[in-house]
Amino acid sequence: MSSTIVHLVRHGEVHNPEKILYGRMPGYRLSARGRSQAAATAASFKGHDVTYLAASPLQRVQETSQPFAAITGLDVITDDDLLEAGNRFEGLRTKGLRSQLWNPVRWPLMRNPSLPSWGEHYEDILERMIAAVERARVAAEGHEAILVSHQLPIVCVQRYARGKQLWHNPAARQCDLASVTSLVFQNDQIVDVHYNEPAQEI
Repeated sequence: MSSTIVHLVRHGEVHNPEKILYGRMPGYRLSARGRSQAAATAASFKGHDVTYLAASPLQRVQETSQPFAAITGLDVITDDDLLEAGNRFEGLRTKGLRSQLWNPVRWPLMRNPSLPSWGEHYEDILERMIAAVERARVAAEGHEAILVSHQLPIVCVQRYARGKQLWHNPAARQCDLASVTSLVFQNDQIVDVHYNEPAQEI
């Protein structure tokens, strides 16, 4: 049987002094720490048999993907299916005592967290992410592929691969900055899922 590994890499830390939910908003770049995280995680792939590299079109992910291109010698394919989840709270501060989610005007958007009702539905995120994973698996059959994306899209794939429901508590996510979630395929079936944080010390 042919074994293929598709690695899902989350981008590094973003420069976000306003501490807002930036989502798909343009212009959000990596911080200095984020660049170091990306470089450390990319370095962990030295010697790997990577034959396919793709990334979300957003700036922070494109920047994260650059050290992977240098390590692997591959061009970065921009794949819109790896995009961040759509969210109607973009541009707002959503954490802490100053969170704008305390405003009752926003509460109707939170009526159904199992979808979630405030943004792109989990099923839709998963559908496009699986399409990107499948393209990578086919292109890198018998080798390894790297897809650089965002936290929630990666978590949706993690949960699907582990047979869990897509609805979850965001605080319980296992998908840190510059982390790697590896899907091991035998032919076209996922047979194992590994999680690793090469940049944990940064």
